[in-house]
Amino acid sequence: MTDSSDVPAAQPLPPSRPKAALTRYAVIMAGCALVAWVLDQLTKIWVVSTMTEGQITDVLPPLLRWHFIRNPGAAFSIGTDYTWVFTIIMVLVSGFLVYLMFRLRSVGWSIALGLVLAGATGNLTDRLFREPSFGQGHVVDFIALPNFAIFNIADMCVVSGVILVCLLTLRGINMDGTRAVTGKDNADA
Repeated sequence: MTDSSDVPAAQPLPPSRPKAALTRYAVIMAGCALVAWVLDQLTKIWVVSTMTEGQITDVLPPLLRWHFIRNPGAAFSIGTDYTWVFTIIMVLVSGFLVYLMFRLRSVGWSIALGLVLAGATGNLTDRLFREPSFGQGHVVDFIALPNFAIFNIADMCVVSGVILVCLLTLRGINMDGTRAVTGKDNADA
């Protein structure tokens, strides 16, 4: 006969989530991405139709101004001769995020990845359909802060989404909505 204290306690299973819940999180992510993408595209259309390239307009001087530029590169105009590489990367990132969309079970992750998807597809839209050519289009940037790069709504979405991903990760919240079990949690058991 064995002593029951030698048998490890069974770990409780996380609560099962109905399949419909997966659809709800995908809808949240897609909705967040769509709203942010539309906002990005509308602001870019507004800038292109009302400003001339290089024009600077003070909004809240000296903190904020509009400065219309077309960026052929990545952040801080890095890699201006490799626009097509950024197009391929954005297509791959967007595809991976759509793949993840149907595996999410967390509102926080849905919002975070929706923002990243909006940013990737917002700038991808520029790469595909703006001058000088398909796949090598220049991204419209216009938000200027002192001593910082000029950026757009899509860039803001990517940064905000990545910050949310970092916060969710630091809090131990997994994409499936469960909390990560740490070594400290096991020692307390």
